[in-house]
Amino acid sequence: MAAFLTLLVSIGAFSVAERRREYLFFGLTAFAATITMVLLVVDDLQLSIALASLLAAAIIVTSGFKFNLSGFKLAASDVPLLFAGTMRFIFVQYRGMVTAFLFFTVCLIAAAIVMLTSVAKTPVPLEHRFGLLALAMAVCGFTYWKTGVAEKTRATLNQNHSFFSSFVASLVESCSWRAVGVLKISDIADVGLPLCAPIKARCTRFPDVLIIQHESIFDPRTYGLPVDDEIENFLSPRDGVFGGLNVDIFGGGSWQSEFSLLTGLSSASFGRDSYHLYKRGAGRFAHGLPDTLGKLGYNTTLAAACRRDFLNYDLFYSSIGMKERVFTDDLPAPFDLESFEKTSSDAMFLEAAIGVLAKNREANSSPQFLYALTNFNHGPHEVERTAPGAFAEQRAFAYASLPDVQYAEYYARLSETAATWRAMKAQLASRHPDRPMLILHYGDHQPVMVRRIQKLLRNSELAGRQFRTFYAIETLNMDEGALTVGQGADLDIAYLSTVILQQAGLPLDEIYATRASLFDECGAGYFLSTSDRKRQFHRTLVDAGLIKLEAP
Repeated sequence: MAAFLTLLVSIGAFSVAERRREYLFFGLTAFAATITMVLLVVDDLQLSIALASLLAAAIIVTSGFKFNLSGFKLAASDVPLLFAGTMRFIFVQYRGMVTAFLFFTVCLIAAAIVMLTSVAKTPVPLEHRFGLLALAMAVCGFTYWKTGVAEKTRATLNQNHSFFSSFVASLVESCSWRAVGVLKISDIADVGLPLCAPIKARCTRFPDVLIIQHESIFDPRTYGLPVDDEIENFLSPRDGVFGGLNVDIFGGGSWQSEFSLLTGLSSASFGRDSYHLYKRGAGRFAHGLPDTLGKLGYNTTLAAACRRDFLNYDLFYSSIGMKERVFTDDLPAPFDLESFEKTSSDAMFLEAAIGVLAKNREANSSPQFLYALTNFNHGPHEVERTAPGAFAEQRAFAYASLPDVQYAEYYARLSETAATWRAMKAQLASRHPDRPMLILHYGDHQPVMVRRIQKLLRNSELAGRQFRTFYAIETLNMDEGALTVGQGADLDIAYLSTVILQQAGLPLDEIYATRASLFDECGAGYFLSTSDRKRQFHRTLVDAGLIKLEAP
């Protein structure tokens, strides 16, 4: 009777967690297979159901936890990332949520121990256990194949349902189909295309290039929300070119935006590997912005608002041509790592990053390329990170526009970023007035908090905007007319590096020249484009060894 009640409660919990009939059916058969696997070890049906229920609960809660953090459910391939420098970052950023999650985990482990040590067993014959396991696995495999759940769950990783079935499907897929050491690119033709001729430089003196990736920043006007003058000039500088930016991700996975910008490729082209390109892609991409600028004589530098052990950053950036890589645990005083990690303040980090650039300018007359990765506006947005009392007026302005405390916090952080950038730009202009400079800043993705905006505004049409951020390009100490000032074209993030080279007046090699020739077909949606020439271009890159799909 107890086993039946436990099973009934578990099925009810599954109905809540899965929320879709087609996923529920596969989830229940996978749960049955889990019970029989546990039964093979513990030799008691009632105990097997209880332990399998605890395991399923752990998967569902963990997936929900990840969904709240990043906007994506748990997949089997996420597990290695826990040991790639992300655990410290998650704990620092989400201490309250992590503490609650760890408490829940301890409770599950304690419950499992109590069950294993106190429940009286009713042994099931070994041949029956193997028979039940074979039957359950066969039914689970049949539903996996018949329902096409693998394809469905890959397409719904950013949707709030099917937490258990999505994880199991990803586990089955990883075990069954992954060719070890091989990357797959989805939008590629069987034959390549001739590359375009290189394009000569327009400028006689190469400018320094500064690119700033603003963590989790988007333009509130995307959702019809007003902004004040300071933020408007940050997002749409009066003396620069600006526009909408389409990205591959929502809620998390900033490295996918970094990858797309630097390589000129969409991370989405690599399917289930897209989230893991910094682990699996090191040494596989031989052409990109850092390597190209390095060949033009630039000193290439990364300044990242994370520690050196985060997610294989050091190795990956080295592999694509970043000669110098500076992380927060490298920065000298007066930068205070412990204080910084409490807020990830843009004011603290950008001052340090500009200091790195200034030091390199003084030590080296070569043109400089600095890529700065910030982290200030990362969630959670229920925690105030600006200084007490700071930006209270801007916070009130945002709350009057949309009465939500998390949006008000987002806007206050955005205000600090805009004020910091205005001060940094003035510092750059005065510190080296003789050095021309091109500056790009952009948002890598929207934060999970945006779902609250969509819910409060109650407009279903807003959902399609969640992959849209912004870009803005400005110049310092460059000739008037170097930029065509004003609203620019909407871009896909894979095109930003090409646009930077064009706007700086730098030469385009045959790869960048060919990519530029595809702009009319792919400019606003690189991965979504069905262009045959784009697919042929990818084949050319693979055939030339510039993308290595086999293990390097």
